[in-house]
Amino acid sequence: MNRESKPIPEPVAQLQRQLEQFRSAQPRRTKLPEALWQAAVELARQHGVYPVAHPLRLDYTRLKKRLDGPPTLRRKATKPAFVELVAPSPTQLEECVIEFESSSGSKMRIQWKATAPPDWTTLLQAWRETEG
Repeated sequence: MNRESKPIPEPVAQLQRQLEQFRSAQPRRTKLPEALWQAAVELARQHGVYPVAHPLRLDYTRLKKRLDGPPTLRRKATKPAFVELVAPSPTQLEECVIEFESSSGSKMRIQWKATAPPDWTTLLQAWRETEG
């Protein structure tokens, strides 16, 4: 079935009239008001992106991006400003304390009572992966 053969839902037709009214009163290439974009996004949630974008003459990709929400900004992982590794004396280890602090302020402290310390690099890597 051809996409254009489906009738335009009434809410989409109403917004289409509003957009035509706005466009006729504004110079070409004027940005659409946020309220009109929001109305189009709500209709796209109900009827789909193409069935809304096509009759409203909206950019499909822009409408889809708005529907998906604002892009999440991923911060680039920063290298630690300070790392201190204190090696125990060659004698037998009775207790080990490992403390990590992320750049966002999250902290992890491990107190280990054993003859050998845990693999702290694996612990740090696992913790940083959960920090995202």
